[in-house]
Amino acid sequence: MKDFRDLNVWAKAHEFTLSFYKINQRFPGDEKDGLTSQLRRSAASIPTNLAEGCGRGTDRELARFCDIAMGSASEADYPLLLAKDLGCIESSAFDLIYEQLNEIQRMLRSFIQRLRSS
Repeated sequence: MKDFRDLNVWAKAHEFTLSFYKINQRFPGDEKDGLTSQLRRSAASIPTNLAEGCGRGTDRELARFCDIAMGSASEADYPLLLAKDLGCIESSAFDLIYEQLNEIQRMLRSFIQRLRSS
């Protein structure tokens, strides 16, 4: 069993989720049940799945939960772009948070490969 707090990718995913929640507070009220909810769930699902995977007994199981976290990162991708195109997120804020998301995806791919090769 690993401590998820020791994973750099978990720390980045947690930071991404916090950043997103801060940006998300500026979304219009009519998006609270739609886009806001979907993005919050997908963002928070990334570090949540990493934490759950660390609670499992094997690297194989952890890799499976990393795959799920990768799916959540991919799920956040389009609604994030949609929020920018709808004017809910300024371009500069979008660029920063989107780069965070891309970094998390790169880190997850690398971590998954490492877990599967061991």
